[in-house]
Amino acid sequence: MLYLQKMMSAFQLDLSPLKEPLGFMRVLEWIFAIFAFATTSGYSGSASFNILCNENVTSQEINASFSYPFRLNTYSYQVPTCEQSGTKVKTMYLTGDCSSSAEFFVAVGVLAFLYSTATLVLYLGYQHLYRESPRGPSIDLLLTGIFTFLWLVCSSAWGKGLTDVKGATSPNTLVSLATKMCIIALNCTAGHTPLMGRLNSSVIFGFLNCILWGGNCWFLYKETPLHKSANQQEGAGQP
Repeated sequence: MLYLQKMMSAFQLDLSPLKEPLGFMRVLEWIFAIFAFATTSGYSGSASFNILCNENVTSQEINASFSYPFRLNTYSYQVPTCEQSGTKVKTMYLTGDCSSSAEFFVAVGVLAFLYSTATLVLYLGYQHLYRESPRGPSIDLLLTGIFTFLWLVCSSAWGKGLTDVKGATSPNTLVSLATKMCIIALNCTAGHTPLMGRLNSSVIFGFLNCILWGGNCWFLYKETPLHKSANQQEGAGQP
C-alpha cells in the first residue's frame, strides 16, 4: 500500500515525450502490435467444394470451416459417399497443424502490446525517474532489441504457417482429399476459397513491427551512457 502511494505521488504527467522520436515510435509500436495479434487471433474462414452424386439431383456444396489457432486436423466436415443408398456420409478432417506458429505470433504481439503500454506510462508519468538513472534506458534498449528479434522470428514462422494454411484449405486440396468419393461421383468441382486478406495483413504488420522496434533501438541507444560516452570521447579527441 505504501509502495503504491509512493508511486502515485511520484507520478508527473508530461506529454512532451510524445513529440520526441522515443515516445512517438513507442505509440506506433503499441498500435501496430494490436493490429498484428488482432488480425490473427480473431480470424475464422471456410472453404468448399461441390460434389454431384446422382444426375437426378443438384450438386451439393461441402463447407469446411476453420479458425485460429489453425489446428486444422481437428476441424471436420461431412462428405456424402455417393453410394447407391445416397444417405451415407463420411466424416473427413482438414490436414495440418499450424497452431504453434500462429500462437507464437499472437503471444509476441500481446507481450509487445503490454510492454509498450508499460513503457508509455513510464515515459509520460515517470520521465524524471527514467532519465535520472542510466539503468532505465539500458534495460529499455535491451528489451527492445529482444522484441525486434522476436518479431523477426515469429513473423517469418507465421508467414510459413500461413502458406501451409492456404495450401491445406484450398478447394482443390479438399477435392483431392475426397478422391474416393469423387471417383464414384459424377462430378467434383472446387468451390469458394477462404478470404485470406486479413491473415496476409497480419504478416505485413509483423514485419512492420520488426522494422519499428529495430529503428527504435537507435533512439534508445542515444539515451544510454554508451552513446554519451562515445560523444565525449569524440569531443575530447578534437583539437
